[in-house]
Amino acid sequence: MTKLTRRDLLGASGAVIGLSACQPVPASQDLGPYHLSDATGHPSYQGTVSFQHGVASGDPLHDKVILWTRVTPLDTASDVPVPVTVTVFSDPEMTRPVFRTDVLATAAGDYTVKVDAAGLEPGTPYNYRFSVQTSAGPVHSPTGRTRTTAATGARPVRLAVVSCSHWAFGFFHAYRQISQTPDLDAVVHLGDYLYEYGVDGYGGDVGGEIGRNHEPPHEITSLQDYRERHAQYKTDPDLQAAHAAAPWLCTWDDHESANDAYRTGAENHNPEAGEGNWTDRKQHALQAYLEWMPVRNPGRTGAKTGIYRDFQFGDVASVLCLETRLTGRSEEISWSAELGDVSPEGVPLKAMATMVRVNDPERTMLGQHQEAWVADQLTRSVESGRSWQVLANQVIMARVNAPDFTRTLSESQKSAQQLDLIQGLIGFSQLGLPWNLDAWDGFPAARDRLYDSAAKAGARLVTLTGDSHTAWANTLFDNAGQRRGVEFGTTSVTSPGFGTYMTGVNDLGDQFSAANKEVDWHAPNGNGWMLVTLSQSDVRADYFEVSDVRQTDFTSARVKSFSAARTGSGLSPLGPT
Repeated sequence: MTKLTRRDLLGASGAVIGLSACQPVPASQDLGPYHLSDATGHPSYQGTVSFQHGVASGDPLHDKVILWTRVTPLDTASDVPVPVTVTVFSDPEMTRPVFRTDVLATAAGDYTVKVDAAGLEPGTPYNYRFSVQTSAGPVHSPTGRTRTTAATGARPVRLAVVSCSHWAFGFFHAYRQISQTPDLDAVVHLGDYLYEYGVDGYGGDVGGEIGRNHEPPHEITSLQDYRERHAQYKTDPDLQAAHAAAPWLCTWDDHESANDAYRTGAENHNPEAGEGNWTDRKQHALQAYLEWMPVRNPGRTGAKTGIYRDFQFGDVASVLCLETRLTGRSEEISWSAELGDVSPEGVPLKAMATMVRVNDPERTMLGQHQEAWVADQLTRSVESGRSWQVLANQVIMARVNAPDFTRTLSESQKSAQQLDLIQGLIGFSQLGLPWNLDAWDGFPAARDRLYDSAAKAGARLVTLTGDSHTAWANTLFDNAGQRRGVEFGTTSVTSPGFGTYMTGVNDLGDQFSAANKEVDWHAPNGNGWMLVTLSQSDVRADYFEVSDVRQTDFTSARVKSFSAARTGSGLSPLGPT
């Protein structure tokens, strides 16, 4: 039987960039099995290739955007480079090219191709594709659609928001829905794009039942392992469709490396089990991520973990993609580790001692440099006149305690809970303490510093959150009781939420809302995604839920909407719409 953890319950000019992913095609030299075409001047390849992993775009700016694909050589040695032409068109018919460059896809970068297509117009849609000229004729990738960000103006910004897409737990219906949603400015993926577990780990039993299990079959730790897992996920047709539909803003959470990761380790990294050094594993995960994802790589002088970055959408919003795992996060403190061997009588005293450590002002979620960067970006955004300062953030920011289940559950509901962790949570819930120390509740001093920066800047925070496998609409308050912003938390694409494990409690979401000032609404069940629309005057989140992700056929429905309005000095209370 798979062991349940806290995460299981909660979820519970054509500049070529990349990590050796590709390089410019040389003008003339002996190129081995391919040659430069005399007729066109573009490279020709004597072999066969395919584009098995789709196309993607990401990190849009006013004048450029990242374009990505992976080319698969089919009948040559594995170390033979493949020349790839990247073309951007200004029209859907793809008759008016506005950008073209040639690059080499190499084995050193796992044959991934990542190009920064520059010289584009602000706020403009484009189509693009990749091509390989072979001796048998051109081979084209699927066509992708992308869009640059507006430099100025009040055009509303539409963001599809997703998180937690576990391959083995089900089919990616949310991605299919997103691919069919018109006029998206971007898809924001808040992390857990993939999961590291093997077939004997979290989700493996479900994957076996529905014929959808992880490859490679073991937990991934090496560079080749992470590459193969990325490759598997990008064979999914619904994920490919969503990538091809709009540019993505991506940031990782923990499972792109290992569960409950922090700067110096992870809950699911076990050197004693032969998983090696954490620094090596982290670097393997990051290299594969930067190869396989449509993100603009950190600068040459920056650490790979320094992926935090900003995007400006006209006069409406700044979006700051945060990195809350591998750059500056202090060592994990978890209730399961702290209280696992403590007798019920000793729990209150041990919990109070744990909270002393949790409240240590030295604890950090972002790290000193990123905290300073966020403060500066918030100030710049407000001074530029943008209405909203949006944080693309991984884990719940609102203060959330578990309801006192000893009072809110009936005796029959208590006795119906079969999991030891749930029974332990029932007793723990009497203490009135934050229940998820992996979230910002485990880093309260860092959250206070963030709120102080927002207050000094006069920022109107809109926090977008993933991780918990459940949906949230929260109002954020600082220690003085001032409203600092709102938080919209998306449920998961496939991973099961807390309501899956706490059976027979139909009003669980209402219990959380009643127990917490900052929680306006909570849905602990269901899978789906979120559409966030920002205008100069208001922000709105529409929550969409898909039917059973273990079935290939599905339906989708909007289950809730919340909005807040911009006011002269801040924002209005969050309310249903």
